[in-house]
Amino acid sequence: MKAVILAAGLGTRMQDAFPNTPKAMLPIGDKPLLEHQINHLKKFGFGEIYINLHYFPGVIKNYFGNGKKFGVKITYSYEPKILGTSGALTNFKKYLEGTFIVLYGDIFTTLNFRKFLEFHQKKKSQATLLVHETDHPEDSDLVAIDQDNRIYKFYISPHKKPVTDTNLSSAGIYFLEPETLRFLSKKTPSDFVEDFFPILLKKNLKMYGYYSSEYSKDIGTLERYQKVKKNIKGLF
Repeated sequence: MKAVILAAGLGTRMQDAFPNTPKAMLPIGDKPLLEHQINHLKKFGFGEIYINLHYFPGVIKNYFGNGKKFGVKITYSYEPKILGTSGALTNFKKYLEGTFIVLYGDIFTTLNFRKFLEFHQKKKSQATLLVHETDHPEDSDLVAIDQDNRIYKFYISPHKKPVTDTNLSSAGIYFLEPETLRFLSKKTPSDFVEDFFPILLKKNLKMYGYYSSEYSKDIGTLERYQKVKKNIKGLF
């Protein structure tokens, strides 16, 4: 199976503490976050990994190479100008002929990808988003789902007024079907929640939210990074 890891971000909020270091390479225990992600994906049968690069790409490529020593095959795409989260899929479209997973490169997760995929398949979904209750809704993209877990609306951060019909956020992990890729915007940068997913909703594609309380946290700020390190201390 195939996985796309989004690792091109500048990580501006972390550059003072970790200069010249992509967020995906920040240390968690004795390994960079990206290595934890690859190891976790491999456990669930994801053997082909696609990684987009921009900020200090050599740091990632020199560490992982073609992925052979980590038991996977890695294909890279360098973006001279950042294409955005959904825009990053443009360079990988030709490889993504079946169901695939997308994972933001600044997320530490222990999610059971098998159960997530089973939900996606049971619903015959074309795009399934991991959603969970957020502890920082003020800067999170929020997702509204109905009683069948079908997504009916997105609320883009920052919010002009309080959101009252959902406290769920998009957790930056998605299962997608290849037919969704024909709706990718030709304009870049393009964002999943701001640009791509609203188009899929408008086209009436089947989109679901997979609710899970399993551990999935981003390390996008120094405070969140330190919190993740504290939370998982002793696991490795």
